Amino acid sequence: ELGLVADCGVPETRAAVRAAYEAFCSWRGVSAKERSSLLRKWYDLMIQNKDDLARIITAESGKPLKEAQGEVVYSALFLEWFSEEARRIYGDIIYTPTRDRRALVLKQPLGVAAVITPWNFPSAMITRKVGAALAAGCTVVVKPAEHTPFSALALAELANQAGIPPGVYNVIPCSRKKAKEVGEALCTDPLVSKISFTGSTATGKVLLHHAAGSVKRVSMELGGHAPFIVFDSANVDQAVAGAMASKFRNSGQTCVCSN
Repeated sequence: ELGLVADCGVPETRAAVRAAYEAFCSWRGVSAKERSSLLRKWYDLMIQNKDDLARIITAESGKPLKEAQGEVVYSALFLEWFSEEARRIYGDIIYTPTRDRRALVLKQPLGVAAVITPWNFPSAMITRKVGAALAAGCTVVVKPAEHTPFSALALAELANQAGIPPGVYNVIPCSRKKAKEVGEALCTDPLVSKISFTGSTATGKVLLHHAAGSVKRVSMELGGHAPFIVFDSANVDQAVAGAMASKFRNSGQTCVCSN
């Protein structure tokens, strides 16, 4: 037994969304410079604690330690990237049908983003989504895969240490038994403005159906086909080595696994 986490259901999900919405009311007003600084601190803490984070990934997912260490660094780099992008929320001046007028277009944060992530990259899939959301001024509710909740909770602890305000980053771990109802609650809650999901096509279809009722903005990274094409002019030995690495990396559980 690695440890115990909460088995959240619909009431806890609603509470997390409410906390995120209340935090959004103030987080959206935080300056781009300050959001950038907080994300950078979060990145620094990930790098400082990379060995511990890697051990958590290995313990809960079985990923080899060396690969887990690589994932942690990869995960942290998303926060570094978005800490810089937070400063670049520019507007546009565009022409209008009227000759003597111009329109100023400014980007605004949407609100609460629900983030549903898979087990195969339990850290990277979170920072990739959450870093972007926080940089834009949104708050998040993360539902990690039921097999890998500790990575999400560890990131939450480091976010807290970095000074990210309460309610901006929320985690709702749950069992497989409750995953369906929690996902539906996130997709149908009127306080949630955005859904970001990485996982199977079958689950993605269900989430799209639930989100359609309130016309939420949705980002889906689902399953697909990744053919491995070898041309006549290619080095066959190198192609075989590349195919083996692509097919069996992370036990074949990657978004770009050749099939």
